[in-house]
Amino acid sequence: MYYNSYKSIYRNLIVGADTKIPINNGKITTAINFDNAATTPPFISVLKKIINYAPWYSSIHRGVGYKSLLSSKIYEDSRKIVLDFVGANSKKDIVIYVKNTTEAINKLSNTLCNGNKDSVILASDMEHHSNDLPWRNKYKIDYIKVNRCGKLDLKDLEYKLIKNKGRVRLVTIAGASNVTGYVNPIYSIAKISHRYGAKILVDGAQLVPHAPMCMQPHNSEEHIDYLVFSAHKMYAPFGTGVLIGPIDTFKNADPDYSGGGTVETVNHDYVEWKLPPDKEEAGSPNIMGVVALVAAIRNLNRLGMNNIKQYEDSLVKYSIDKFKSLSDVKLYCESKECGPRVGIIPFNINGIPHDITAKILSCEWGIAVRNGCFCAQPYVRKLLGIGEDEEAAYIKDSSIKRPGMVRVSFGMYNDFNEIDVMVNAISQIIKNKEYYLNKYGK
Repeated sequence: MYYNSYKSIYRNLIVGADTKIPINNGKITTAINFDNAATTPPFISVLKKIINYAPWYSSIHRGVGYKSLLSSKIYEDSRKIVLDFVGANSKKDIVIYVKNTTEAINKLSNTLCNGNKDSVILASDMEHHSNDLPWRNKYKIDYIKVNRCGKLDLKDLEYKLIKNKGRVRLVTIAGASNVTGYVNPIYSIAKISHRYGAKILVDGAQLVPHAPMCMQPHNSEEHIDYLVFSAHKMYAPFGTGVLIGPIDTFKNADPDYSGGGTVETVNHDYVEWKLPPDKEEAGSPNIMGVVALVAAIRNLNRLGMNNIKQYEDSLVKYSIDKFKSLSDVKLYCESKECGPRVGIIPFNINGIPHDITAKILSCEWGIAVRNGCFCAQPYVRKLLGIGEDEEAAYIKDSSIKRPGMVRVSFGMYNDFNEIDVMVNAISQIIKNKEYYLNKYGK
């Protein structure tokens, strides 16, 4: 059932939700942002918190002035708020702040690297490049297959764990795909991985902002060993990423960045590192980013992640039903077999390249979408059915236009009226296909 109101009840909480922008016909229209999987706009409450904190902004950890002490306390107290938000254990797990999810995964890959090239990392065919490339130069990496509708194949996961005979160090999986929005069964994956002695990392960049998340107790078979996510996808600006994992992982490893704030004692011949998380956060911390993250978490808690998920689910159902009424639209995610998802819908219009569709929607209707392969080229090419010969041609000749999709991704502030505007726009594009192709280039 759809919500009674055509407008989102969360819309007035977001900065810039009704910003006016110019379009090609010279008119001004209300911008529609369907590119939330990349970055969300901030909560109004988050910016207010930043402004209220700004007079107290100061150095972290080593200052003895009142503002420094206050800022340090705010920074350190934030860690438990983050841990509680995702159901982590504040006595066994730590929060390490980085710039974004990409840096968090790179940091963990550096920390876990023990020089044993026989160790295996299992990623999957659906991973974002950030959960693939950091592992390649440190371990043997293998990829769990996806099935015909793009969902993870759990039988292939278990097969590869058995085949590698205890050498799999980590199974690293997207909590939700940034291409299709499919939510992976992370707790089932954890149980299977732990059964064969492997740990699990969940890339929560697309999951944590849109659905309840719990890392589960350490003694549970469903425990999530490591979790990463980004504040900029959960209504908090200023570039903060989060890496959560057991403190024991980081105790004995050298930090991948060294410098100010990472050492207890140092001379020309000796270094004694601080305990984690301090030794993992070199330089001046991003206190503004952490203040923003905590303010966003508090707002999300107040609104209720289950409520947010229910509303965004209704947007997805409404959109897919509307898309199915358009004969020339190819959806890549509508199968009933595909199960739970977040608010992401990839599509193409038959006969129109993905980049042209995105450009028309932006220039003619003020609708922002994303197009391309969304930093997940192997997955998108599988979904598009791109064969090895065709892929080889793209690799060899950079002048050939790359295949891709158009991606619509929702935030809690999007509403049914915006979906109707988009569906009407796509309908007009289909009816006037030659006109728009001539105007925006074949």
